[in-house]
Amino acid sequence: MIIPTDYTAGYAAARRIDPALAERYLRNTTVGDPLADAMMAAFQEHPGPLQRQWMQRGIEGGPDAIPDAPEAVRAFFAESERVPAWFDPDAVLPGCRAFHRHSEMFLGAFVAGVLIEGFSTLISKSFSITGRIVDQGVRRLKQNNLHLVEIFMPGGLDRQGEGWKLSVRIRIVHARIRHLLTGAEEWDTEAWGVPLSAAHIGFATAAFSGLLLERARMLGVQLSAEEEASFMMIWRYSGHLMGVEPELLFEDKASALALQRIGILCEPPPDLESILLANGLINSAPVVAGITEPKARRALARRIYSVSRALIGNELADQLRYPPSRTFGVLATLRWKNQGERWLYRMVPALRRRRSIGQFQRMLDVSFHDAAGISYRMPEHLHAEKDAPL
Repeated sequence: MIIPTDYTAGYAAARRIDPALAERYLRNTTVGDPLADAMMAAFQEHPGPLQRQWMQRGIEGGPDAIPDAPEAVRAFFAESERVPAWFDPDAVLPGCRAFHRHSEMFLGAFVAGVLIEGFSTLISKSFSITGRIVDQGVRRLKQNNLHLVEIFMPGGLDRQGEGWKLSVRIRIVHARIRHLLTGAEEWDTEAWGVPLSAAHIGFATAAFSGLLLERARMLGVQLSAEEEASFMMIWRYSGHLMGVEPELLFEDKASALALQRIGILCEPPPDLESILLANGLINSAPVVAGITEPKARRALARRIYSVSRALIGNELADQLRYPPSRTFGVLATLRWKNQGERWLYRMVPALRRRRSIGQFQRMLDVSFHDAAGISYRMPEHLHAEKDAPL
C-alpha cells in the first residue's frame, strides 16, 4: 500500500484504534472514482458543448438518452441508475419529516460544524488550489445547502428528483476537478494522494450524515430511532450516487461515526488552506443569510464563530485560528430555546404551522435555487476565476 507522506504519522495513530478501517481509509487516499474518471477521460476527446449535452441528457434520461456517447459515458449513467437492494424509498419519509421539522438547526450544525470539520482535512487542498470555495464562497455555500435541502425533500432521491440529479452532478464535477488537478504543478501526489480521493468523498458523506446528527443533537434536536435510521439511509443513498466506494459507504450512524473518527486520526493537522476555507465559510454565512450591513454582518459572524467553537471544540478551533470567544452556555441556550418551542407548539399547534412555513422559506433563501434549474456546465479551467460560475 502506498501511503502519501502527509498521512504517515496519522495512519500510525489510527492503526492503534482500528487497524482494518485505518487501512481501508489510507488505501483509498490514492484512489479516485474509476467509473467517473473513465467518463472524464472519454469526454476529453470531444468538444465542450457535446460533453455538456451528454451530461444533461444522461442525468435527465439515463444511458438510453445518449446512444451517441462513448461507452464509458453510458456505463457511468447505467451504474447511476442502479438502485441498491438496501434502499427503501418508503423508509426515507421519517428522515425527511425530521429534517424539515428542525431544518434551521440542521443547517446551522451543517455550516458551523460538519462543513468546517470536513474542510479541516486535506480535501481543503483541492478546493483551495482551484479557488472554488475561496473565490466563490457565498455561491458554494448556497449550493452545499441546496444539496442538503433537496435530498431531504420527499421524493428528492427518486430517479427524477432534484436530490438524485444534484448528487450525480456533484460526482461528475468532482471527477472533472480531479482530472484538472491531476498532473497540475500545484498538486503534490506524493504527499497528498489523489485529488478528491475516494477516502475524502467517503469521509465527507460520513460526516454529513452521522456527525451532522451528533452536532444537531448538541443544538437540541431530538430524533426517534426510526427517524435517525431514515436520515442515515437518505445520506447513504446520496453517497452511493456520489460514487462513494462500497467499502467506505457506511451502513448506519455508528459505522459513519467510526469512519469519520478514523479519518480524522489519519489526516494531518489543519494547515493554511483549511484555515482559509473555514474562516471564509463562516464569514460568508451572514451574506448567504441576506445580511450585508457591515456591523450586523460582523456581529452575526462573531455569533457563528462562538457556536462553531462550541460544536467543534477549542483544539480544532484554535488550529483553524478562530478568534477568541466564550462558549460557556452557548449550546445550552440553544437547547433550552428548542425545548421551549417544542412545549409551546404542543400547546398552540397553529404556531407550529406558521413557524414551519417561515422556516421553509428561510431554508430556501439560504440555498442556491435557480429558476433555470440545475446547471450542466463543468469546470473548464483549473482555477475558478477563469470559469463562469457553475
